[in-house]
Amino acid sequence: MQEHITDHRQGFDFGRTRITDFRDPAEPTGLGVSVLKLKAGEEVAETFATEQAWLLMHGAVKLKAGGKRHDWLRLSLFDEHGSCVHGAKGTDIRITAVTDCEFTIYECANERAFPLEIYEADGGSDEPRGKGQVGGTCLRFVRTLFDDTNSSPEAELVLGEVITMPGKWSSYPPHYHAQPEIYHYRFTDNRGWGHGELEDDVVKLRPYDTVRIMDGKTHAQVAAPGYGMYYAWVIRHLPGDRYGVPTFKPEHAWTMDPAASYWQPKGQDV
Repeated sequence: MQEHITDHRQGFDFGRTRITDFRDPAEPTGLGVSVLKLKAGEEVAETFATEQAWLLMHGAVKLKAGGKRHDWLRLSLFDEHGSCVHGAKGTDIRITAVTDCEFTIYECANERAFPLEIYEADGGSDEPRGKGQVGGTCLRFVRTLFDDTNSSPEAELVLGEVITMPGKWSSYPPHYHAQPEIYHYRFTDNRGWGHGELEDDVVKLRPYDTVRIMDGKTHAQVAAPGYGMYYAWVIRHLPGDRYGVPTFKPEHAWTMDPAASYWQPKGQDV
């Protein structure tokens, strides 16, 4: 099964589009990723058949979950945080689109019970990773929505977002972990692009691409100059081996030291 999914570069139609399906025995990550687009005034109600997380990408919606109502608004993936509902099998949600809106939905086969969690946009913060390192060339902003620090030990998903600065690297230094992962990409401009590494293979990333990361492969990303790059990342915990901190490739770990010495051209303002 292909690692780099390029089938949706023209964007997504209204309704639900499955990019990967965890129910498919041939899906190596065990993760489902789909996009749901609703027109203003549309409503959707669902009872989760398994563990799911619904992340608002853009638009204004009214959400009802766990007996509570929420009003969510997101106008920019890059400048605003996303709100997310994360629930176990049996969770009931109802969403009414106030404007045209879009969600990404993440699923896995977990049927264990755990408490419903609502992550509101105003409760998040940008984590500036790579700040001051190797001339700021790997500065990016990481938004972890939930992991083992704030979700149930019965949950199997980890979800977050990364904002990659134009012309800069993220997921850097190259790192790896045993747990399967999927990246889903967007750009500040539909002309935008970047490159992603999977060990020694390099793929050209365009808007709406998706990449499977499997088999403990190292991965790092870079955005082309002029184009901000967003990706949502979802990881599935493994039995007895929950995701925590990735392992950085030892030969490049020195770049994480803010005081590291590295070459720059003399007499040039870079």
